[in-house]
Amino acid sequence: MAQSSAGDSEPGAPPDRAAGAERAALYRSFWRKLESRLSLVAMQPDLTATLDTIIQTLLREFRPELPIVAGRMYEMAGGDRYVLRRWHGTRPAPEAGYSVPVTYPVIQALLERGLVIMRETDPEFDPKIESPLGVTAFAAMTLGTDNRWLLSFSIDGEYDRERLLYLLSSVQHVVGQRIRQWRLRDVMEEARMIQQSLLPRASPSFGQYDIHGQSIPAEGVGGDLFDFIPLSDRILGIAVADSSGHGLPAALQARDVITGLRMGIEENLKIVSTIEKLNKVINRSTLAARFVSLFYGELERNGNFIYCSAGHPPGLQMHRDGIKHLAQGGMVLGPDPEARYERGYVEMRADDVILLYSDGITEATDPAGNDFGLERLERILTGHPALDAKALVDLVFREVEKFSRRSAPADDQTVVVVRHPGR
Repeated sequence: MAQSSAGDSEPGAPPDRAAGAERAALYRSFWRKLESRLSLVAMQPDLTATLDTIIQTLLREFRPELPIVAGRMYEMAGGDRYVLRRWHGTRPAPEAGYSVPVTYPVIQALLERGLVIMRETDPEFDPKIESPLGVTAFAAMTLGTDNRWLLSFSIDGEYDRERLLYLLSSVQHVVGQRIRQWRLRDVMEEARMIQQSLLPRASPSFGQYDIHGQSIPAEGVGGDLFDFIPLSDRILGIAVADSSGHGLPAALQARDVITGLRMGIEENLKIVSTIEKLNKVINRSTLAARFVSLFYGELERNGNFIYCSAGHPPGLQMHRDGIKHLAQGGMVLGPDPEARYERGYVEMRADDVILLYSDGITEATDPAGNDFGLERLERILTGHPALDAKALVDLVFREVEKFSRRSAPADDQTVVVVRHPGR
């Protein structure tokens, strides 16, 4: 390996506190600049293109700190070699398809240490491999948990090896963070697409009923889901699920509940039996530490509405005599596999409205920490008896946003409205 340059301290020499403080300040300044510049690099669909931009940024904007004059990016191919994918430097790039075998001692050292600095005088250095690149001294680093990517930089002139190792390890760390962000973004986007595929694409057509729902996640994906499940030409299942927390784990749990409902519900199967079976499934899942609240009801064309609320905020039924809370059911799904549930029953008459919601609505807070609350939701319902289902859903979201003074919710929010046709 390369030896320290003349600028390094002699072994055993007493530390220079002033020099140490100056170097610490340099490192902090470099780190801040690195994070600032690389945060501006847009993550592109192709990670190769993103890393290519990062190499160009380092060569263009970090020459005062890093003695690098060329940059290369390699990608693992076939498990036995690294293929050169990108080249930036003053001399022509090598022929297309240039690659380095994994058996090359430099690669072995790199895979073992993660970061190396090499000179042509080092025993691992092979002139036959490096001569097509015109390299006599370089630094290289691995990227990614699977070491899929290698970045290599040609070094020009004298350098302080200890200082260069620190600066390059900072580069490795920050670029590694960017790769993890890219991968997480990819996973989150896939999860978002899966979740969107589970949400109804349109309001259901069921007799003369006016039905509409909407869900707004607090993050890219959320723990709220709703669904309309046709059981027959005379019965429509309506579900609202809310997994504890939000983000990807909550979204996966809510997805399991909706999927379980779709698979388990049958026209002649009692609601309570379905919910109790689903509760056992959720309890056995790998996310059993979490819980899910669920409101599930079955609407019949004649106006009968049979429901079960498993730890979910009670649905609201507005009719001519006032508002009724639909609270029959039991505890949330998940914690107790032996939990028992009860069904509730109401009849929807002309101009009645049922409003289902998640706690992200009633627990939305204003800047002073006050909850939106159930009373405000009830006033919206009773104050606008003639609104159609979609207009009422939209109004609830607007009022909650205005109350909380947030453009995006702090928690996942879902509203479903069912209106009985008037006579």
